[in-house]
Amino acid sequence: MDPIADMFTKIRNAQVSKKETVTISYSKLKMELAKLLLKTDCIKKVNKRGKKNKKTIELALAYDEKGCGKINHIKRISKPSRRVYLRLNEIKPVKHGYGMLILSTSKGLLNNKEAIKEKVGGEVIAEIW
Repeated sequence: MDPIADMFTKIRNAQVSKKETVTISYSKLKMELAKLLLKTDCIKKVNKRGKKNKKTIELALAYDEKGCGKINHIKRISKPSRRVYLRLNEIKPVKHGYGMLILSTSKGLLNNKEAIKEKVGGEVIAEIW
């Protein structure tokens, strides 16, 4: 069971079925991933709901003027069974700069452009375009 892959699957399925919001279980890592997606305009809004062990994250999905989701592809790269790490010089643009990598670095979760700017490498969490 991979909770991050489950989060990505819920986002992918909600966008395919044109849902406005999707609710996922809360964890600090998932919240940081949601904030990163919000910062890069992949989603519209992030809300934390509930108390103590009943917390959830509610994501408002973003669509363009044609009604297509802003996230066309979201894929988990580093899995619990196989970790994938990239050094700074190995980080390349995704889809000729139209996509992004999410990296877990020593400076927190960063996308590939921020990681290059901060001059750090790390574990590749996901690939999005």
